[in-house]
Amino acid sequence: MYAIVEIAGQQFKVQKDQKIFVHRLAEKEGSSVTFDKVLLTDDGKKVNIGTPTINGASVSAKVLAHMRGDKVLVFKKKRRKGYQKLNGHRQDLSQIEIEDITLNGKGSAKKETAKKPETKEPVKKEAPKKAAVKDAPKKAEAKKVVKKETTPKTETKTAKPDKLTKIEGIGPKIAGILADAGMDTFKKLSTAKAEKISEILVAAGGNAYNRFDPTTWPKQAKLAADGKWDELQKLQDELNGGKA
Repeated sequence: MYAIVEIAGQQFKVQKDQKIFVHRLAEKEGSSVTFDKVLLTDDGKKVNIGTPTINGASVSAKVLAHMRGDKVLVFKKKRRKGYQKLNGHRQDLSQIEIEDITLNGKGSAKKETAKKPETKEPVKKEAPKKAAVKDAPKKAEAKKVVKKETTPKTETKTAKPDKLTKIEGIGPKIAGILADAGMDTFKKLSTAKAEKISEILVAAGGNAYNRFDPTTWPKQAKLAADGKWDELQKLQDELNGGKA
């Protein structure tokens, strides 16, 4: 059902639960308002046309909020007069929700479908079931579980490489050369001899590595491997570029 109603000088086609914007109303937000200038109604069966309004018909609504519309620019200009003016305007609006449309003092009727009386079906009695013939119990065959003996696998854990650059005199390049030669931990470096270390450096980098003196490197690596960092720091303070 819908109706055409005049609200604040404007005509609207409204239905129940519809939300529309109208010119600002005097009522406060949340209050109810009734409009009696109903020009036309249509309930799906009959169309009523007012002359100019329908007696006894009204539309009730609820004021949801008051607000202002979008800005409209009004530009005025007069030819050959040097006159032009630009104004802005925002219309005061109210948002309302249509609650009901009343005809002849009665609200819009809601069609209700008549419920059919429930008929109880007669309960059918089931015939007694015959006793099931029990099968002879079957002997469960014992299954032998053969356990396979598995030899424990020995996992060889590889030690993580240490940061050899903590040894004074060893830079990143030398640390890489020693790691390639298998001396990637403090423990391995501590057991190596200085002559062997020099041979590894010269073989990998050439005669330019003869200027490095690895005499104190095994001693420093021993302290690092044992976790004696304070003693290592004290020793390094006495060294000069890794040399004693």
